Amino acid sequence: MAVEPLSQKEIEDRLAELPGWSVDDDRLVRTYRLANHFAATALVIHIAQVQEELNHHSDLTLGYNTVSLAVNTHSAGGAVTELDFELARRVHGLAPGHGAD
Repeated sequence: MAVEPLSQKEIEDRLAELPGWSVDDDRLVRTYRLANHFAATALVIHIAQVQEELNHHSDLTLGYNTVSLAVNTHSAGGAVTELDFELARRVHGLAPGHGAD
């Protein structure tokens, strides 16, 4: 299935539904803060599982008590696509279960 870049309006509409997410340097980005390193590591593992299910992977950075994601779609020329937003929606839904804000 071909994945097409989203327009600026489409990106803005989707971002309105995902508090804390933004676009920076043509990438969909978000940093979550957690209680401690163990909680952050558990979130990374859960995100990795989702990425495997979607066969779509972000740059995922683990800090002491933070997890940062940055994603775009390489097959769409590095643009933000619906696939990136699907990953963001899935992460947005699971993060609170790990105590992330």
